[in-house]
Amino acid sequence: ISLRALVEQGSEQPASTTSNNTNERFVIIVPEALNRFPGQNMCLASLLKYSPKALKQIKKLIKDRSTYLVTGISHIDDLYISEYLDISIYGCEPESSYLYSTKSGSKRIFKSSNVPMPYGEYDIYNQKRLLESLAQLIVEHLDVQRWIFKIDDNYDGLGIAYCDIATHLPCYKNVVEEVEKSANQSVQKQSYAQILCELSDVLDKHTIYINKSQFNSWQEYLKVFLSEGGIIEAYPPSNSVTSITVCLSIEPDGHYSLVCSGDQLHAESQFSCWGLSFPQTSADSNRLNTYCSSIVEQCQQRNIYGYIDIDFITFIDIKTKQQNLWVIDLSIGYSEHISLSRVMQYITTGKFNPQMHSFTVKMKQLKQRLRNWQNGAPEYTIVEKNRYGILSSKLYHRNLSNLHYSIFFQICRTHGVGFDIREKQGTIFTLYECDHHEHIGMITISDTLKTTLSNFACYLNTIYQEITPADMQDSSNFILAVNDIENILGITQETNSNVSLNSSTS
Repeated sequence: ISLRALVEQGSEQPASTTSNNTNERFVIIVPEALNRFPGQNMCLASLLKYSPKALKQIKKLIKDRSTYLVTGISHIDDLYISEYLDISIYGCEPESSYLYSTKSGSKRIFKSSNVPMPYGEYDIYNQKRLLESLAQLIVEHLDVQRWIFKIDDNYDGLGIAYCDIATHLPCYKNVVEEVEKSANQSVQKQSYAQILCELSDVLDKHTIYINKSQFNSWQEYLKVFLSEGGIIEAYPPSNSVTSITVCLSIEPDGHYSLVCSGDQLHAESQFSCWGLSFPQTSADSNRLNTYCSSIVEQCQQRNIYGYIDIDFITFIDIKTKQQNLWVIDLSIGYSEHISLSRVMQYITTGKFNPQMHSFTVKMKQLKQRLRNWQNGAPEYTIVEKNRYGILSSKLYHRNLSNLHYSIFFQICRTHGVGFDIREKQGTIFTLYECDHHEHIGMITISDTLKTTLSNFACYLNTIYQEITPADMQDSSNFILAVNDIENILGITQETNSNVSLNSSTS
């Protein structure tokens, strides 16, 4: 909050009112029940429910103020807090939030919205339907090499497994040849029977599990999948796939706004997002906005309000060479993506353009004098400049828990990792409370996407080298993140080279 005031002034000298403004705007209240339930992973609303002193403090603080409650994942105890404080909730009922945040629930909304989705099936609760549905999908979409399984009530890719059917299904090549010769119904039925006969054994031997700490076999995974429900989904038939997240705010009066968008960054798994490149640059903004509008309309019909995240994937089809866009997931509630993008907007005083999916900041630029002999005070004009950000809240390093923040920031200053107030670019960190001290959030901002990616990777690698002892192994995801960015930069450089080559050839 103090940094925001300095950015607005365009000066590194703090204003006298800054500290007072900070104290007025930012208040931390700790529920007294925080440590009373050891071993119980309770949400904030549940902790507040059993913290009457904290509730009274909040009630006193918000007295005679316009106030509402923003939930993360909606919980029944949010209703209790809302009623006790006599304030509204900016969100939907917990039942609706849970139902439509599941993989199958989101598919119902997407289907009603008539937006493009991966081929697949949802609401699967028995093994017979799973095998029959998958066999039919394989017959109908032989160009799909990989099929994905997702458990309904899971997040961050932990409930995902996949199988490369084209590689491991013994009859696959024969089926492709037969269908290419004749695509009549009898051939398809025969192919379906062949696939169904071999499918169970292939899944048992060749399925890959993202969460290897929980699932070691197909039977273990299948037990959870069938008990909670799940979906089957096609993996795009492409060598290059980019995931996009669009965050929206749906108001009860029918209006909605696009809060931010970003290209997902993946390190530990292609299905697990460790950060966003903000704003997104991978898909046409008008196309994304059209699909979002259709989805919002269906959400409103189901009384879904508040904040939502919609996940897309975009890819170039190997056969058609056309860019495709599929919608794959819906999350209901205030997310870390919204939080970090708003930190970036707050610090830079910048604005996100929801039509163009661009982010700009206003800068003072010195006017050029018409004649050298003109005197007087320098004159400035206000210009808009693009800014890009790499946002992550999921960086961790085991040695951070042994490092005092003052030492950490001294390391950053020594290596020039900081924020330029006048240029409105640089790096800022989001810090976690003591129980999660080994985690840290990081936002790097610059004027081009390539520079932003390069700076983020460079700074993260520098910090890693400084805080990692020689004998510490598998202690961090810093290098995984750096490798992911270097891979992206390599692809970008290769693409630019190809474009230049094509231009010179033509």
